[in-house]
Amino acid sequence: MTSRPLDGVRVIDMCTFVAGPTAGRMLAELGAEVIRIDPLRGAIDADRWPVNESDTSLYWAGLNQAKKSVAVDLRSDAGRELVADLVTEAGVLVENLAHAPWLANDVLTERRADLVHLHIQGNPDGTPAIDYTVNACVGLPLMTGPVDSTTPVNHVLPAWDMISGVHAALGIVSALRLRDTTGVGSYMELALSDVALSAVAGMGWVAEAEQNGHGRPRQGNALYGSYGSDFATADGRSVMVVGLTVGQWRALVDATETSDIFTALEKQRGLDLTVSADRYRARDAITAIIRPWFESRTLAEIEHGLQDSRVLWSVYRDLAEVASQASPVLQRVDHPGANSMLTSRSALRWHGEYTDAASAPRHGEHTADVLGAILGLDAERIETLVRDGIVGGVS
Repeated sequence: MTSRPLDGVRVIDMCTFVAGPTAGRMLAELGAEVIRIDPLRGAIDADRWPVNESDTSLYWAGLNQAKKSVAVDLRSDAGRELVADLVTEAGVLVENLAHAPWLANDVLTERRADLVHLHIQGNPDGTPAIDYTVNACVGLPLMTGPVDSTTPVNHVLPAWDMISGVHAALGIVSALRLRDTTGVGSYMELALSDVALSAVAGMGWVAEAEQNGHGRPRQGNALYGSYGSDFATADGRSVMVVGLTVGQWRALVDATETSDIFTALEKQRGLDLTVSADRYRARDAITAIIRPWFESRTLAEIEHGLQDSRVLWSVYRDLAEVASQASPVLQRVDHPGANSMLTSRSALRWHGEYTDAASAPRHGEHTADVLGAILGLDAERIETLVRDGIVGGVS
């Protein structure tokens, strides 16, 4: 794309960890000029794992792609004044800083009334929370894992952080639309725990628990309310197979040549396996019937047997195998300290095309450029700020 939807939009990003940086990255991928404000010694998550052999954070490099970095002493009055000036000029701020009165919305809107300001927090009352504590609070670890497990099973993906990042980006874009049409600014607050509970409730899971009087029991790898299960292959791999729709279910029966057996099962138990609920109720019997088909075949034989069928399935891969697979959404970029790094483009395709990924900035890489271009500071003034320890350049 020669132009992108948010070209001309400038965003000040004062976020750490996953939710806020995800929002900033998405806005940058859509064309916004996203400027990170980093402490002089670097963000608290700048060295978070995973790291490469030189201890460069691949996590930080991935979440901060296509942004600029300005290093500022955020504890000094002069540094805070510079940041307030940048926020005023940009007109858009996303941050997750707790207990920062100088960034309070009423303080900032005295300088710019139409400011778009989004504050990300853990809980709506301002108390701290992160994805892993939020996930525990909404009940998922007690629904996850083997059916005979008696302990919580956490997932490794910070899903609520990432979904919160999408909410934040959508909130910013919506507020920009409002400002463009009315001239009015917006102050938004977004709590991770609200995002998680909203998502769980939106799928009917909270209503289900209220009506049943208890939480959902563990299902293992079964697909709740329909049919799905994992299967081992003859050569030690595992596959996930799903019969969510009637078409997928019939394709699975045809591919495994088990039609007669399932007809008998339906008659014996009074089931109709074209109905999702009946497939779920009979999931253990279904799995036992089709397991031999998978266990007697290698992965290559399964791929051949299911080729051109409507069976919904996938092999389980580890991330090293994923990295070795060609995918158009993955792209290699040069990143300082990480050399050539495999990362991703935006998942959005515009008219069938992906936009290119860009590397994350070095710490303080754009300090002089941003202060000069946006605040109009000359080289002598910037050199004085550097000498006085108010701002930093490339570390």
